[in-house]
Amino acid sequence: MFASPMLENSMLTNSTFASSVFARMMIASPLANHSIPARYAYFPALNATLNASSAVLLLAGRILIAKRKIAAHRACMIAAMVASALFLCCYLFFHYEAGNILFLGQGWARPIYFTILISHVTLAIVIVPMAIITLNRGLKARYPAHRAIARWTWPLWMYVSITGVIVYFMLYQWFPHS
Repeated sequence: MFASPMLENSMLTNSTFASSVFARMMIASPLANHSIPARYAYFPALNATLNASSAVLLLAGRILIAKRKIAAHRACMIAAMVASALFLCCYLFFHYEAGNILFLGQGWARPIYFTILISHVTLAIVIVPMAIITLNRGLKARYPAHRAIARWTWPLWMYVSITGVIVYFMLYQWFPHS
């Protein structure tokens, strides 16, 4: 058992909601398009910035804990969680409003993009409860249990943060819509 029943129920409810919103976004629909409505055009760059911020904060937190600077590590990891939570809210809102944005790259770019995207999305779903549990254990000073899960959480969370930025560049910069 990873966490308290109340936390597990909250995570299950949040995961169910996020999964239903994600499924709505991914199903081919009239909203799937090649362009982004102007009022939402800043969201992709904002999302990439939040992902990059999370990656930088995760790296800083890792370096700080290796130097035994616990208070600074805690601050970085809380900030990384805030950046990731803001990203998730902005990401869900953007895709709920703007729909599914199609990848326009052709040839070799398509299998690379979809391989990165599939691994990114799959691990992003996995990392949400892992990050919550890891942070919870750290804040409650349950350090042996915190370290045990953090060994798995940190590299997965870092991968998701970095690949989120790569997906942004592939979808909106290297193979743009307009």
